Amino acid sequence: MSKTDDIKSLYNQYVMPTYAQELALVKGRGTKVWDADGKVYLDFAAGIAVLTAGYSHPKIVAAVQEQAANLVHVSNLYFNENQGLLAKRLSELSLGGKCFFCNSGAEANEGMIKLARLWGHAKGKFEVICMKNSFHGRTLATASATGQDKVKKGFDPMPAGFVHATYNDLDSVKALVTEKTVAIMLETIQGEGGVIPAEPEFMDGIRALCDEKGLLMLCDEIQSGMGRTGKWFAYQHYGVQPDAISLAKGLGSGYPIGAVVSGTKLADVFQPGNHGSTFGGTPLACASALATIAVIEEEGLVEKAAEKGELLKEGLLDFAERFAHVKEVRGMGMMLGMVLDVEAKPLTKAFAEIGLLAIPTANNVVRFLPPLTVKDDELEEALDIMDDCLESMHQEG
Repeated sequence: MSKTDDIKSLYNQYVMPTYAQELALVKGRGTKVWDADGKVYLDFAAGIAVLTAGYSHPKIVAAVQEQAANLVHVSNLYFNENQGLLAKRLSELSLGGKCFFCNSGAEANEGMIKLARLWGHAKGKFEVICMKNSFHGRTLATASATGQDKVKKGFDPMPAGFVHATYNDLDSVKALVTEKTVAIMLETIQGEGGVIPAEPEFMDGIRALCDEKGLLMLCDEIQSGMGRTGKWFAYQHYGVQPDAISLAKGLGSGYPIGAVVSGTKLADVFQPGNHGSTFGGTPLACASALATIAVIEEEGLVEKAAEKGELLKEGLLDFAERFAHVKEVRGMGMMLGMVLDVEAKPLTKAFAEIGLLAIPTANNVVRFLPPLTVKDDELEEALDIMDDCLESMHQEG
């Protein structure tokens, strides 16, 4: 058997089958990964928008190694300087308030929902308006907030307190506001839903509606944050300021860390005993996140996401002109979706066979989330692979 078969056998025997893996990856450098049998791939998924600075960036590796040799974990019953420094940096880059740290995107969204409920509790407000087609996580509460039935199937009854409006339809949102409403929660760009950006008038309208009705505007920036769209956070493209955002994925370059970042209105709503996390904001997690922010700044990766994202988008738009199966290209920066008129999974499988990893989503969308450190020649190589595969699909069609 191959090494991949050996690993697959271990999974089949001992790991709950929550995913349908095909590859076993063992090493990564920059934009490239190697599988267990030595084949190399360009990774335009980046751990689903996690590896902002690519695999094994030397400055991030050094920061993690140094911190691991000094202090990996302390309880949040004690201060640790790295957490304070990271909270300061995130506040300065975004909303000017305070942070709560956790371990994942689902936990960050759960914390943001709890923060909103606590803020509205005295007024009897608890219901959150979410969006159809959204994805906020797989805990019971975040699955209930998610606007996709597939993540809820078999887990009924779901927690109450969430209703769903149509994304980019302000009238649909307004129709759901009641005396119970505490917040409106949305992804600035729906990632799992098919890489669908919010329209500017929709974002403006949500902010105005929240101000008018005394509601909170909550933005899920888990996939779109940390420079991926050509701004530090995708909401910054719109000129509006939410009351809180959730972060994870690209924040720690692969080391698990999530965060809720608030504006000043919500900065002191949580008090001791209201919320917590054993592993949230450990010295090691925060060291990885601080190093990630430093690399993004030193290497101008926010600007590069915008510039290289345009190059990638131009290549994808060329496919839309040449191949009948490609219907649309959407997204911002290095968070792009190529919309097909057929199922996307066979195409991404063909990409992988040649040596390119991308993610099928929303059935007919290929999602591209390369590291922001991707090189021009790697973009060209990836586009060549896509061209070959789309040509084959076109001829078969």
